[in-house]
Amino acid sequence: MSPQTQADALRGSIDLLVLKTLSLEPMHGWGISQRIQQLSSDVLEVNQGSLYPALQRLEKAGLITSRWDTTENNRRARYYSLTASGRRALGEEIESWRRFATALEAVLSTP
Repeated sequence: MSPQTQADALRGSIDLLVLKTLSLEPMHGWGISQRIQQLSSDVLEVNQGSLYPALQRLEKAGLITSRWDTTENNRRARYYSLTASGRRALGEEIESWRRFATALEAVLSTP
C-alpha cells in the first residue's frame, strides 16, 4: 500500500484505533501512536497532526477523558482514558468495521 493510500485509509479509522488502544490502558498521546505502530508491526503510523485532533474530538464527544500526570521520563503529559460511553462506542465501531471489512473482502475476492 502506498504511503498516500495508507494515510487515506488511516484517516477513516483513527478514532477506532485510538479507542481500541485506550481500551488496553490509559496513555499519553505519544504512547498511543507508538502502541498503534507496535501492534500493527510498523505498518500504521499515526502522526501527531492526525492524533491530537482525534483525541480532542473523542474527548468532546465524551468517549475519552484526560488528566495531567508524569510520564516514565518525569515529564508532564496528558493521559487519556476510555469512558463507559467510549467502551460502548468501541464495541459498536468494531462491529461496524468488521461488517465493512467482510463486505470489502467479498467484493475484492470476486473473480
